Amino acid sequence: MSKAYESAGVNIEAGYEGVRRIKKHVESTRRPEVLGGLGSFGGLFDLSSFSYKEPVLVSGTDGVGTKLLIAQEMDKHDTIGIDAVAMCVNDIVVQGASPLFFLDYLALGVNDPEVVEQVVSGIAEGCRQSGAALIGGETAEMPGLYKPEEYDVAGFVVGIAEKSQLFDPNNVTEGDVLIGVPSSGVHSNGFSLVRKIINEQGLTWGDSFDGTEKSVGEVFIEPTRIYVKTLQPFFATGKVVAAAHITGGGLIENIPRMLPDGLGAKINVDAWELPTVFQWLVEKGNLTQTDLYETFNAGIGLVLTVKDSDVEDVLGTLRDNGDVPVVIGEVVRGSGVTFKGEKA
Repeated sequence: MSKAYESAGVNIEAGYEGVRRIKKHVESTRRPEVLGGLGSFGGLFDLSSFSYKEPVLVSGTDGVGTKLLIAQEMDKHDTIGIDAVAMCVNDIVVQGASPLFFLDYLALGVNDPEVVEQVVSGIAEGCRQSGAALIGGETAEMPGLYKPEEYDVAGFVVGIAEKSQLFDPNNVTEGDVLIGVPSSGVHSNGFSLVRKIINEQGLTWGDSFDGTEKSVGEVFIEPTRIYVKTLQPFFATGKVVAAAHITGGGLIENIPRMLPDGLGAKINVDAWELPTVFQWLVEKGNLTQTDLYETFNAGIGLVLTVKDSDVEDVLGTLRDNGDVPVVIGEVVRGSGVTFKGEKA
């Protein structure tokens, strides 16, 4: 290998070792439409076998934010890739698209093949959960930009939908019902505030989390839930009018993204029990209602807009698939999100 490049802090041999380690993880996500293998200059995906009348490609890209710092401080890197996939695929599935393929970008201060394999194993797990093929990516060793123990990860997904079956906010009307689907925890948003609260409490990620057998780190590093299989049963039924992924900006910012101008949402916060992790954040961080619902998902990671006549069918389908959905509110005339209930 180049001794000059090695002297600059870039280990080419470690890069080769990283690629060797991740091949089995990439292969585990393979779909019949994937052409070629890992190592080409670009990933190939054959669309000729699909029978869509009016196919629409839907794309999304995202990262994991400062949740990465928890993974790095805990030296636990096998779930953060699930977050990277989830943040991307959840954004396209709420538009009515099924993920086809995913690409990742991993930048490190030092190319540690073991860390690379752990991160990519998580990405592959996220792809398996969502049905996306991992067809390529980039691993960049960048000494000077990142410290030796630091890395960043981001992803890009492409999905497909029948044009007539896309969820359409323009079809949402006053009186439609809002159904919430639980999150798996904090997901991947609000971690700058989480880390501030942890620091102010004088805690470490290894400390015991109140009332549980888990550590603080284990509670907060819980990967983002992937909602692809939750929504796919509704793609051709017309029973879900629109959907919102509760990501950065929480309930306050994301629910209006699935509503047309002139309509808002009224949420009954008594309809579901605030999960322990959010109760803890509210108490320890002395958070206001706005802090909670504008920063975090508050236990609701996905919101569906449904016509009143379809509510029981949608709830039944979700329950049959093992979910615990709850009616959390309704669409009203106005704008934004308002809250009602004793906890409001």
